[in-house]
Amino acid sequence: MPNDSAITASVRSKVSAEEWQARIDLAACYRLLARYNMADLTGTHTSLSVPGSDNKHFLINPHGVLFERVTASSLVKIDSEGNKVMESPFRVNPAGFIIHSAIHMARPDAACVMHTHTTAGMGVSMQAQGLLPASQHACFFTGNIGYHDIDAMAEEIGGRAALARDMGQHRALIMRNHGLLTCGRTVGEAFWLMHTLERACQAQIAALAGGSPLYPVTAKTSAWFGSLLSEKDFSLDRGELSWPGLLDVLDSVDASYRS
Repeated sequence: MPNDSAITASVRSKVSAEEWQARIDLAACYRLLARYNMADLTGTHTSLSVPGSDNKHFLINPHGVLFERVTASSLVKIDSEGNKVMESPFRVNPAGFIIHSAIHMARPDAACVMHTHTTAGMGVSMQAQGLLPASQHACFFTGNIGYHDIDAMAEEIGGRAALARDMGQHRALIMRNHGLLTCGRTVGEAFWLMHTLERACQAQIAALAGGSPLYPVTAKTSAWFGSLLSEKDFSLDRGELSWPGLLDVLDSVDASYRS
């Protein structure tokens, strides 16, 4: 997608400084998902509540644009039903926002909702036992992850209540036979949670593929790691600690996400 300075200037002049920064962070997130191999062409989404909108308006990627090309100005502002609330030359996929709107509406703390279809994430979502507490990364999610059956997705908007119920107060969700979802108070927190969950799934798939019995993690150790993630600011701190460095990497390679 070409860098259109006219579009950039037009969007920036119509939004608050807080929203523009939110757009930069979300655009960076899309670039990072692609950089860390968590994109699925134009499938999946990450949404972000617009600052100051009382969780009524959200930013989401322009439909049909690869994550590697998303910019701050190309993000589309929508309402809870996926309708545009600000003029944009880009399309939006309302159906793709159904998953996100369910979490945003049920969890005011979930400013950012991230959903992926990675190979490892889909692989674990297809395994009956779900995520095993067999790695340090996985143990963080002990008591902090829910499960949702994909059958409810067939109900589309009617299935949002079931999705919100299964998410509960968890930080992450495994959507059976589908993929992964995390929610965070910031983009950085949601990304750290997804990166950690993705690594846990990768480790599980790799370990099980080896064919040898897994060395067990004690229930005490697993519960201890889970208690860390349950702490109020643990994942937020981890996310905010790594976020500036991640942006620095993007800026050194291609800072066009800021446009």
